[in-house]
Amino acid sequence: MYLSHFGLNQAPFAITPNPHFFYAGNKRGAILEALIYAVMHGEGIIKVTGEVGSGKTMLCRILDGMLPPNIEVIYLVNPTLNRDEVIYAIAGELGLATEGLRADEVIRLLQSDLIAKHVAGNQVVLLVEEAQAMPLDTLEEIRLFSNLETAHHKLLQIVLFGQPELDENLSLPRMRQLKERITHSFKVPPLAPALLPEFLMFRMRAAGYHGPDIFTKGALKLMASVSEGIIRRISILADKSLLAAFADNTHTIQAKHVRAAIEDSEFSNTPRTRRRAILLVGAILLAAVAAAGSWFALHKKPTPAAQPAVAVSPQAIRPTALIPTVGPSDAGTARPAPAVAATVAPIAAAAAAIPAAAPAEPTPALPASAARIVDPAIQQVLKVSGAWLTSQAPQHYSLQLALIENDASQLHRYLRKIQMQMDPQQIHVYPTRIGEQARFGILYGSFSSRAEAVQMQKKLAGIHDHQPQLRTMAGIKAEIKRTKSSDLLSTSQI
Repeated sequence: MYLSHFGLNQAPFAITPNPHFFYAGNKRGAILEALIYAVMHGEGIIKVTGEVGSGKTMLCRILDGMLPPNIEVIYLVNPTLNRDEVIYAIAGELGLATEGLRADEVIRLLQSDLIAKHVAGNQVVLLVEEAQAMPLDTLEEIRLFSNLETAHHKLLQIVLFGQPELDENLSLPRMRQLKERITHSFKVPPLAPALLPEFLMFRMRAAGYHGPDIFTKGALKLMASVSEGIIRRISILADKSLLAAFADNTHTIQAKHVRAAIEDSEFSNTPRTRRRAILLVGAILLAAVAAAGSWFALHKKPTPAAQPAVAVSPQAIRPTALIPTVGPSDAGTARPAPAVAATVAPIAAAAAAIPAAAPAEPTPALPASAARIVDPAIQQVLKVSGAWLTSQAPQHYSLQLALIENDASQLHRYLRKIQMQMDPQQIHVYPTRIGEQARFGILYGSFSSRAEAVQMQKKLAGIHDHQPQLRTMAGIKAEIKRTKSSDLLSTSQI
């Protein structure tokens, strides 16, 4: 791709959270330090909110990797569980056997296990991502977990990561008890436009770049405006801009390359761009009305001596770089504006030159309501992985590498990538869900002890995109069991 063109050793703007690319500016470093302190010394629930793509997951991964060894980190993978399911899920993540136990018995078992860990000098922190999707009753159950304590210490520290909707949920009258338990609250801000050049070049240099700054002022201004400071949007635009510059055989990222990236992305529906579109349409209508008024004035009383009417060029009222143009021969068919089309074409050409990672005939994305998995290769993978999971002891551990969307071609690409980085015999796939959205969970290995799993976790963190999550086989099996009952995927193989 463009890596050798820019002297890079890895992609600088991948959207998968990678601690190597953590940018500490724009208050992110301060938030991380405060999170570490709050987890180690906090007495209540911690909350982190931010817009979609603002970097919450990156903070979560970095936090996991920077906590001392005596703090055991567990994840609540599926926040949409009901209040009974979440009890079993947390117990499963701690490796507790809950088969045949009532919910109240599981809570007592949890408390005994947490007390034993506390006596041994250990602490447990629960990280909950996408907490805004958590049902209110489940949030209330989370509050009750914060009641597990000794005379001086909380037995379970809880950190909620969520979108701004989480604040709305916590503002409801019925949630005031939980809201009052939140002792530390952090908000991840959008990236300030003034910091955009620093952020981009930080990521470039972290990926191995050693040359001068490559983003022009025009490119930075356009990227800042369209991205609205959202890190994920910035990363997508920067990645595609590099591809456009590579196709243009230049090492300087100009505004035309960013425009090409915008055309190739789905950022046209943000609030700011919607407002801009409304103003633009209004300007076009006013220009059209003015032009029509001029035409009627000139043609009201035609006489032989009258001055010839001034023709109004369509270009005078049609912006050429911001909206699609429509000609008389292709009415109803939008095409890129002339100022952009010349740069869009090289992007398509460069993308076409990249060897396809997916099968020759891509498998269509599976909807969340699919009754079965239609891709034979994935069926086989699930069958083999299912047999492997069945043979695993509940108290054993595994490492979760990723959660892949319910898209067969994306799963194929991801598996091809990681099979070149690690032992393919240790890679397994299982079906799961986040709310009503089906997912594929990717696991690596089976470990009889937590220490063995943590050792491999540290080793994989150096070669994988981000630090894998530590999971128990009991927790994974319980998660699969709940997925079966949802009928989102065919899991008869497991």
